Amino acid sequence: MRSLLLGSGLLCNSGSRSFAWCRGMAKSKFEYVREFEVLDTCLRNCWVVVRVDGRNFHRFSDQHHFVKPNDIRALQLMNRCAENVMNELEDICLAYGQSDEYSFVFHKKSNWYKRRASKFMTHVVSQFASSYVFFWKEFFPDQAILYPPGFDGRVVLYPNEQNLKDYLSWRQADCHINNLYNTVFWSLVQKGGLTPSEAQKRLRGSVAAEKNEMLFSEFNINYNNEPVLYRKGSVLIWQKVI
Repeated sequence: MRSLLLGSGLLCNSGSRSFAWCRGMAKSKFEYVREFEVLDTCLRNCWVVVRVDGRNFHRFSDQHHFVKPNDIRALQLMNRCAENVMNELEDICLAYGQSDEYSFVFHKKSNWYKRRASKFMTHVVSQFASSYVFFWKEFFPDQAILYPPGFDGRVVLYPNEQNLKDYLSWRQADCHINNLYNTVFWSLVQKGGLTPSEAQKRLRGSVAAEKNEMLFSEFNINYNNEPVLYRKGSVLIWQKVI
């Protein structure tokens, strides 16, 4: 078993292997360590996209009793977090979200933090994660949050508008494919009486047309009438106010 030791003061010159807080490094002989920092400047004239993904959210959603296949509260919470991120980081021009992920598009000409990829990613992820906890009670008033959720992030550059459009189309196609599968899967479990393993076996190898037919013929569900939020995700853009 390991435990963390929180110390104070200068322990830089000691031989201790414990964790130590080193203060007063600016303008000192220790300042040379800054040379180890890696330059991570994003290429200019490219769209910078930061995608945030929930970590182990299958487990998180189960333990917090999310409604299957879609919990409108959870999706609205994600949208609220994205809205807060965009309000705080005004260089973001568009955001697209679905399930437990959100993509944030920074202006092509943005020079925010000198286009450092680590700044883009850490600011977006930390703002999103803190917003998720902060706004939790607004959408889940009767469900206490049991533990801090985790999110990871990545930075991807797209050199032209077509690449960016294709990226967003890819994420929306992913939303459609996953939601169609989940809608059929949970219909088979909740309404058809199958076990999860039986539902998986029933759906194995099926194509979209077969899934649509299964929903309609067995459960009287027209997938095209499902809420657009579930089928296509959410888009946030700035609106000019006069």
